[in-house]
Amino acid sequence: MNLRPEQCRAARGLLDWTQDQLATAAGVSRSTVRDFECHRHELQRTTETLVVKALEEAGVRFLPANREGPGVRLKKPAAPLVGTRPSP
Repeated sequence: MNLRPEQCRAARGLLDWTQDQLATAAGVSRSTVRDFECHRHELQRTTETLVVKALEEAGVRFLPANREGPGVRLKKPAAPLVGTRPSP
């Protein structure tokens, strides 16, 4: 995947995560997230993999680029089983 800074910021926004929260979830430094999102540098491939994995595991789905560009959205939560009560 070729993660864009805009996708990273949008994904964090969907999750209501701070840069610190993403950094912790991905096992990278906050400055790595900050500098990437501010276009100061590209992510190393291994770092990008960690960031993408953390966001995907939290429920983000990355959309492939079309003529309007790449995107992100939250995965649809699984529907509850019929006859079960929602958890509190």
